[in-house]
Amino acid sequence: MTNRDLAPPGGRALRVLGRVVEALTNLAMGLAAASLLVSLALIGWAVVLRYVFNDAPIWVDEVVGFALVAVVLLGAPSAMRRGEHIGVDVLIERLSATGKRWAQVWAALAVMLVAAILIVNGWETAMLARTLGLLTEGSLEWPTWLLMLLMPVGGILLLLAALEVLWRAVVGAPQAGRPAPDDEELP
Repeated sequence: MTNRDLAPPGGRALRVLGRVVEALTNLAMGLAAASLLVSLALIGWAVVLRYVFNDAPIWVDEVVGFALVAVVLLGAPSAMRRGEHIGVDVLIERLSATGKRWAQVWAALAVMLVAAILIVNGWETAMLARTLGLLTEGSLEWPTWLLMLLMPVGGILLLLAALEVLWRAVVGAPQAGRPAPDDEELP
């Protein structure tokens, strides 16, 4: 038996892609978690100000709304990579191993399409908003193009995660975050 026979499916390139995608999605998930914690703190602070001092800041709702968009767009790629994205588990669990792989392939391709739409339309929309100098409505009046950049950034991360899932499904490698049949996990 050679080292090549012992190599996991997908080889070195898949391992490198897996590490890059893991690092990027972990960073994005950290930012999403921080956004969620900031939202929780701001909501708690605003509730105290509203009910104790009768003086609620009106900008908190805006910041929390923007933060929740960041949570979704930055958290979805990590969920996709770990196989926790939207799926119909009742149906998938009834499929054979080959059927499950095909379901992963189709799901990854569908997510790649959505990611491409997020990237292209998100970028075009952000650049149009920048050109027009659009600001958010409300008390903060932030440049909308900065907030809209979350769409292409989230789309790029989602595309990378879906590419890794697709590659793993095609070569028969275990999904990231799931043990291999012999309890060895690929990165």
